[in-house]
Amino acid sequence: MDACDRLPITFRCGGEVIRGIPAQWAPRVTERSCGEHVTETTTVGVSPAGLELRVECRRYPDFDATEYVAFLTNRGSVDSPLVEDIRMELVFPVREALLYHGNGDTRGEDGYEWQTEPVTERTLSISPCGDGTSCNGAFPYMRLLFPEGGVNLAFGWTGTWVAEFAQTAGGVTLSMGQKRCRMVLHPGETMRVPSLVAVAYRGSEDTGRNTWRRWYFAHILPRQKGEVLKPKCCMHLFRAGGKPEFTGATEENQLAAIDAYLAAGIRPDVWWIDAGWYPCDYQWQKTGNWYPNPRHFPRGLKPIGDKCREVGMEFLLWFEPERIHEGTEFALRHPDWVLHSALDGQDNPNLLVDLGNPECCDYVIGLLDGYIKEFGVDIYRQDFNLRTDRGSPSQCWVEAEVPDRIGAMENLHIQGYYRLWDTLLERNPGLLIDSCASGGRRNDIETMRRSVPLHYTDVGYGHHPIKLKQHRQMFEWIPYFRAHNQNWCAPDGSYDKTGREPDRYSYYVAMAPAITDMTECTAGREALALAKQMQPVWRKAARLMLGTDYYPLTVCRKCSDDLYAAQFHDPEGGKGLVHLVNGATAAQTRFTVTLKGLDATACYRLSSAENGSSWEASGAALMEGMPVTLEKRSADIWFYQQCL
Repeated sequence: MDACDRLPITFRCGGEVIRGIPAQWAPRVTERSCGEHVTETTTVGVSPAGLELRVECRRYPDFDATEYVAFLTNRGSVDSPLVEDIRMELVFPVREALLYHGNGDTRGEDGYEWQTEPVTERTLSISPCGDGTSCNGAFPYMRLLFPEGGVNLAFGWTGTWVAEFAQTAGGVTLSMGQKRCRMVLHPGETMRVPSLVAVAYRGSEDTGRNTWRRWYFAHILPRQKGEVLKPKCCMHLFRAGGKPEFTGATEENQLAAIDAYLAAGIRPDVWWIDAGWYPCDYQWQKTGNWYPNPRHFPRGLKPIGDKCREVGMEFLLWFEPERIHEGTEFALRHPDWVLHSALDGQDNPNLLVDLGNPECCDYVIGLLDGYIKEFGVDIYRQDFNLRTDRGSPSQCWVEAEVPDRIGAMENLHIQGYYRLWDTLLERNPGLLIDSCASGGRRNDIETMRRSVPLHYTDVGYGHHPIKLKQHRQMFEWIPYFRAHNQNWCAPDGSYDKTGREPDRYSYYVAMAPAITDMTECTAGREALALAKQMQPVWRKAARLMLGTDYYPLTVCRKCSDDLYAAQFHDPEGGKGLVHLVNGATAAQTRFTVTLKGLDATACYRLSSAENGSSWEASGAALMEGMPVTLEKRSADIWFYQQCL
């Protein structure tokens, strides 16, 4: 057990540096079990001025994993002393380390890039771009690499965090927390400290990434109705009537599209209705009239939910409760519940709903909970499209601040965001939440323990090399996500954004635990036949992508000249798959890929995903090198099973 004064938290309170919980704060320690493989130690102390500090430490005995989160509460009757720079701080007793980190989802083609750099005595400071989201410009998942192992790190804060690394006298020091933090706490008020996860390992970087995946599958990935999350094939009627997004969706065309797919022998797992189902004058961005468009859905959305249940599908519905437009019903009825930015006006009518206001948060919870129940929503999809050019959340929070409350608006809003999701999940057992924020800008670990990122980016839907690069990092850190099988590849191998029909190649590139099949319900016989042929291939692969080890077998450079190869391996079942994609402009057609994790003494039978061909080889031979022949712009999956 950690000594109270050595708990990994530090801050300044009234100018005094506080480390851990000092003895004069009379700390009390309690322990409890949070399940078969989780124990929690909570330490609480109160300062003479009435400032309570609560530090929660979760340990995972089945892994060398620890998680910290802390809360400060003013138990006094007057404002607290000024609290500044609250940080979680860990010291790793090593003299040599590299930091592996990335830039997250930038909403550009440069996103999901990674780099490795040494940790030195000069402080290395990493933070997202500052728009108020957690994954834009810096990814809150990192790995410290030591000579004999390392530690996977994740930061749980859905706003702007900062992490600083430096070589110090005690070793490599990590200090992380909310970036802007200089505030007094009002009586009875609680501020949350960003959480910190550390999952250590010994061995290679392959061991590190798979230790993380195993921990994530065991302790973070949400369950649905108590069961392990299964692969999901999603389909929809997009741009109905030629209108943007789902602004042309009606009860009639949605029900007709479901029936058309079923008549073609295609049964998706999820029926998806995205932005635009509310009155918005065919401008989906015009949020704030949170009720079904009465002209399009005169009976509301319940008939859609009922149809999905009748045919054995889940119903996904899009919301964006934190952003509204001026002049909409929400803005007119509750002007005191919205925050403004300097960009307000005709060019930017976006307002931020103040989830830090408890009354406002309660209202939003009640509104969403009512719709989830009334419409029969199985997957609640929450988007967040405020960004710098649209009056970012950070701008709104800063505009509402006073000098001794820097960071308070952000902190209270993020707490409200967690309370919103926690309450919806509590009131609706079996509900799944899909996290979206103009793509993947808010997929930190606190968000991920409550949701999955079915839409992890707004970039590269049909650009195959970009998508494969994104998948390379998603499989490593957030291993349940969704891909589109869109196809932007021109006949000459170049890429544009022309909406071409999915083809066999685009299905192979979209191999992920969840998929949206973009085959339209009105597509021709050949396209529908391809969907019926490829969806079972995807599903078999997707099952093996969940709960297994992941080995990237080639460098992924976003280059259409390259071979992309990855392996998913189930060591207990002695089975797995090798995923192979050759670029659209590749010159090379013969390759050798080296498999990993196999039993060198065992025999394995390998089977092609489609053509039925198979062959056998020893684990030793496959780990020395498996020969591959692929023409340019072609792909394959080899499933393998250890021979009995």
